[in-house]
Amino acid sequence: MSLEREEPTHFGAGPAQLPTEVLQQAAKDLINYNNLGLGIGEISHRSKDATKVIEDSKLHLKELMNIPDTHEVFFMQGGGTTGFSSLATNLAAAYVGKTGTIAPAGYLVTGSWSLKSYQEANRLHVPAEIIFNAKDYHGGKFGYIPKEEEWCDKVKGKKYSFVYLCENETVHGVEWPKLPQCLVDDNEIEIVADLSSDILSRQVDVSQYGVIMAGAQKNIGLAGLTVYIIKKSILKNIEKADETQLHEFGIPVTPIASDYPTVVKNNSAYNTIPIFTLHVMDLVFQHLIKKGGVASQEAENKTKAKILYEALDSYPDFYNMPVEKSCRSTMNVVFTLKKEGLDDKFLEEAGKRKLTGLKGHRSVGGFRASIYNALSLATIEKLVKFVKEFAEENQ
Repeated sequence: MSLEREEPTHFGAGPAQLPTEVLQQAAKDLINYNNLGLGIGEISHRSKDATKVIEDSKLHLKELMNIPDTHEVFFMQGGGTTGFSSLATNLAAAYVGKTGTIAPAGYLVTGSWSLKSYQEANRLHVPAEIIFNAKDYHGGKFGYIPKEEEWCDKVKGKKYSFVYLCENETVHGVEWPKLPQCLVDDNEIEIVADLSSDILSRQVDVSQYGVIMAGAQKNIGLAGLTVYIIKKSILKNIEKADETQLHEFGIPVTPIASDYPTVVKNNSAYNTIPIFTLHVMDLVFQHLIKKGGVASQEAENKTKAKILYEALDSYPDFYNMPVEKSCRSTMNVVFTLKKEGLDDKFLEEAGKRKLTGLKGHRSVGGFRASIYNALSLATIEKLVKFVKEFAEENQ
């Protein structure tokens, strides 16, 4: 079977399209890695070859994100949903280890994923509260991030074990343009952020974060593995937390395979890390380095988003854009049709042009074009041409 393929034009939100050259190399390595006579998925996760994959992945990510020495990188099985649980218990323990007391986690709810993260903390009986729900500022619907002056007074002078946000909400197409300055300026608050769908799409200042979590299946790899970038001081504080004290406070002890200090001490291989999945991720890192790094990719992504949003905005009587311009996602462009009865036709005609994966999330309907790093500018131009022609022909 040939490893060649026609370049896809797939806009699925995840698992998402990956660079063809990455998959071609991964396919070869799945059969015979480094002439070992074994595939990358068959070698021991504690072998020298697997350890090199882990170390290389960390090294390349540190290069791409300019990660300072104050932070550690590790990888863990699962995705964002697994991360919701592990973040809640690990960060609650870190606060206990640091202060000997408990405080609630604060959640900035801007869409379904940040809401689910809060709900998971609540389900685990980790002290947590919603600082704001964006629906309360936007007519009962997601699609807006309230200005800092509308909510920051709720944070000032209050103790939180951490404050959580999802930087890019894939379902609702909402993205924080930058971290809230009032949180950055508060040295007592650890900012914990889910970057699953916009990691490496734009430059961020890692030093401002306590923890970054990013599931791989949207922008940087295959499903089943998550990147964590964490302050080393938080790791030390987790270790200081006494399990008896956690029990007394009613905070659940983190399962051993998700205990961050344990994972770090074992170089992400305390249990069997899916090394093939990590290898694919590292191939994506290397591919991005060759393209010129995150700065180059960010410039390309801004152009892609600009031309697509401009095309949709140019037909205000035909396309409905539910997200305020101030927080539109660069990665997930969501829209609906104002004219009823055309949704199926839109998808059918897009499919004829091999523009796939455009159906919106089942919870909100409509359409969503996920324009991740792997989608070229030429691909977005094809979609732009289609949305213009479809509007012209069906108004």
